[in-house]
Amino acid sequence: MNHVLCGIAANPALPPELVDRLIGIADEEMATALAGREDLSVTQAVTLATRRPETVVRLVVAGLLTTDVVDPATQPRAALALLDKGTGNPAWALRLAADPVVEHRQRLAGCPGLAADVVDVLAADPDPRVVAELALWTTSAVVAARLAEHPHAEVRSAAALNEATPPAVLAALLTGEGLPAATRCLVCDRHEIPFVHDPHCPRTDCDLRPGAACHGSHESTVTEMHHRALRNPASPAAAVIAFADHPSMLLRQQLAARPDLPPEIHRRLAEDPVPGVRGELAENPGIDDALIHALAHDQGHDVQRRLAHNPNVPLDVLDDLARTTRIGPTLLPRIAAASPVEVQELATSPNPVIRMLLAQRRDLPASVREALAADPDAKVAKSIAPHPGLPEAHLRTMIDRHGVKVLTAVARNPDASPALLQDLVRHEPAARKAFRAIAQHSNATASALLACLSDQRARPHAAGHPALPPSAIAELITDDDWQTVEAAAANPFLPLAAITPLIPGTVP
Repeated sequence: MNHVLCGIAANPALPPELVDRLIGIADEEMATALAGREDLSVTQAVTLATRRPETVVRLVVAGLLTTDVVDPATQPRAALALLDKGTGNPAWALRLAADPVVEHRQRLAGCPGLAADVVDVLAADPDPRVVAELALWTTSAVVAARLAEHPHAEVRSAAALNEATPPAVLAALLTGEGLPAATRCLVCDRHEIPFVHDPHCPRTDCDLRPGAACHGSHESTVTEMHHRALRNPASPAAAVIAFADHPSMLLRQQLAARPDLPPEIHRRLAEDPVPGVRGELAENPGIDDALIHALAHDQGHDVQRRLAHNPNVPLDVLDDLARTTRIGPTLLPRIAAASPVEVQELATSPNPVIRMLLAQRRDLPASVREALAADPDAKVAKSIAPHPGLPEAHLRTMIDRHGVKVLTAVARNPDASPALLQDLVRHEPAARKAFRAIAQHSNATASALLACLSDQRARPHAAGHPALPPSAIAELITDDDWQTVEAAAANPFLPLAAITPLIPGTVP
């Protein structure tokens, strides 16, 4: 990979004639960068798609490749991308349904709005991966129900995840009642059974899932089908509750995430011997207050932390959890949903962790925001420091009080002034993480960015910053770090005179 050319390919200031030149010599990485340009013409997009077909999806999404410039016979990937976007010619679908390339038929099966005759062709496809894709994405309950009875277990597994599959059919996939047994799976299609696929299979052309196994009953595929059906909100609760005592911990864990279970099943899962099951249950918004209070005392691994993320956890319980559990500076759902009255109460909580968690909100009233900025606890100040709208005086007072502990958080404040950022790079002792935040800040000055170049992780961000002096950008083209090289080459303020000699075939 030529990192200089990859960066230049993304440079928004590149003249059209140099874009043309890069299209003519682009490798895969350069083509990806070129496809992301906002100034590509339709002619350039067509040329790029012809040379590098892997770019067509991005070009279609960008609106540069349309039905009037795409030939499905020679550009099937572009045609499929248009069909997937819903802007392709519907007549293309029947042609593509007979495409000899399996991956093309598979992609077509996931497209919306397919005509009935196309669906019939895909449903009868000899490759189960194509039919499975149709079973996964069809919005027709009739088609989904039909494919749930397919003899191939892979197709049934896909239907189990589709919310269009009727509840009664999903129940049958879970219980096995009313459906004939599947006769094949991807494992026994390819290997003599019994067979267990090596999780560390060295074959680069093997697409079997790690640990896939079949001893005659398509075990791994059936288990995955159960996982998918348990995850599917359309699966009826009456059919899923039988898995509360299933020997598979992973299936019980999947069940514990469902909010629609009867309270007695939630209570049974709360007594599961595996903490991972109880942790999944703790985060479930469907559990009642009694169970929330019971799980608040569960010291199993991660149970209490996940309970803190439950959107319905009472604030008094959350306060207790914050005293005993490492939650970290994150915006919890219950904090995000706190009413204005609750916000005022949380802001004056004697528990600094609660104040820290509240400070993660970015919509706080000015009075609350500024009170938290003056908090004597460093972790509260650090949490509120990036809040937009904080006056600079508050940010500077915060630095005077807490020093290096809050420098990086202050540097992340979108309203930090150029003068403040300049002072941050001079602060003693220095905070290297602050350099990385400053190098990405839109208000960073040239001198601050030059200082940021001394930090290896801040260097690529500084190299791409428009305020970095052009001479410094040009020097970074030869940097030892490839990320810095790409960022400098993509910087729109890199002098054109420095770019032209780097592109093969151009005349300086």
